[in-house]
Amino acid sequence: METLQIGRAKLTWLNGGVNFLDGGAMFGVVPKALWSRKYPHNDKNQIELRTDPILLQLDDKNYVIDSGMGNGKLTEKQLRNFGVLEESAIDQSLAALGLTTNDIDAMLMTHLHFDHACGLTKPTEDSSYIPVFENAAIYTSDVEWNEMRNPNIRSVNTYWEENWKPIEKQVTPFEKEIQITDGLKMIHTSGHSDGHCIIVFEDGEDSFIHMADIMPTHGHQNKLWALAYDDYPVTSVHQKEKWMDYGYSKKAWYTFYHDAYYRAIQFDGKGKKIDEVKRERYEYK
Repeated sequence: METLQIGRAKLTWLNGGVNFLDGGAMFGVVPKALWSRKYPHNDKNQIELRTDPILLQLDDKNYVIDSGMGNGKLTEKQLRNFGVLEESAIDQSLAALGLTTNDIDAMLMTHLHFDHACGLTKPTEDSSYIPVFENAAIYTSDVEWNEMRNPNIRSVNTYWEENWKPIEKQVTPFEKEIQITDGLKMIHTSGHSDGHCIIVFEDGEDSFIHMADIMPTHGHQNKLWALAYDDYPVTSVHQKEKWMDYGYSKKAWYTFYHDAYYRAIQFDGKGKKIDEVKRERYEYK
């Protein structure tokens, strides 16, 4: 597992699963001739996307950013349509660190689409669902939480009852932003989903920004490149511009949940890469 120390914060990437999605959908209106130079694709025009939660250890607390693909929740048709070739191994990842899901103090949910939220619950033998992180507070924006429980004709395909009903008593929704602890906050941006959030950590001169799905991979660094999956792509562009400019000025690290090749990249004031954490063994066999 790859790790990165940023000030007081230690980040460790857990194994949350992998899927393959259409590259054109992931890069929206950007021509393949351009995006294919930035991110590899297979002969089906699909790109590899991890769904790897980040364990954030800070001030003796264990936080996890998003929850992975989950286990045993997708039908054969869904596994095929979503290109899922590997489900979550969160228990094994945490065990290797001497932890269990009961040791997680809070889940920081950037949004609640199935590929981020399926890992919050798990099926039982009687076909019901129970929480995975029993002792964790779960933070998400109130806009996201409201849509999760009342999806529209489009979002009903990604906001699933089995991902929210078992954990509703654990959820702490917030409005514009919330301070999780000293230097760590979640900020509502909208864009990818109406309730989408980013995570910002600052500790003196050290900082990271988790852009979640408004910059899901290193190939999406261009401020104008938005996903076809985005509900509000123009908002995504403006929010990306704002937080890329801010992060560049601080030489912040940018961390990734979906990237199959890089865990994190640090950019200078002009957006040039100055440091990186690569993902090991990224070729899926």
